[in-house]
Amino acid sequence: MRTVKGVGVWPVGLVGGLLVEKPLINSKGKVIGWNSAWRPERPFPVDMAGFAINLKLLRKHPNAEFSWDVSRGFQESAILSQVTTVEQLEPMADNCTKVYVWHTRTEEPILKAEEKLKNRGLRSDMNIEV
Repeated sequence: MRTVKGVGVWPVGLVGGLLVEKPLINSKGKVIGWNSAWRPERPFPVDMAGFAINLKLLRKHPNAEFSWDVSRGFQESAILSQVTTVEQLEPMADNCTKVYVWHTRTEEPILKAEEKLKNRGLRSDMNIEV
C-alpha cells in the first residue's frame, strides 16, 4: 500500500458470495472492470477492503467523504467517485493476480454467487491462486 500514488485496488477473498472478487486488468495493466457478483452495476464494484487512497489525494479533495445518503454497498463508490476514475486506478498485488486480503469469519463462507458461476462452467478464481 505504501507505493499507492492515488488509489490502489486489489483482489479480496471470500467476499460478495465469491471465492475472490477482483479488478479485471487489461494487457496494459489498467483496470477495465470487476468480477463482482453483488451489485456489479455500482460505479466501483469493489469491497471496502479492496482499495487504499493515498492521503495526498484526500488532501487534494478536502470535501471527499463517506455519505449517509447512499444505498447499502455504495459507500465505496461514493468516496472513490469523489477522488478518482476507473482509468486512474492502480492495480496492486502483482497486477491483481494474488490475494492478500480475506474476509474471514468463524463460520463456513456462503458462496452462492460462486455456485452460480460453477453451474455455468465458470469460476471467480480463474488465473489467480486462492
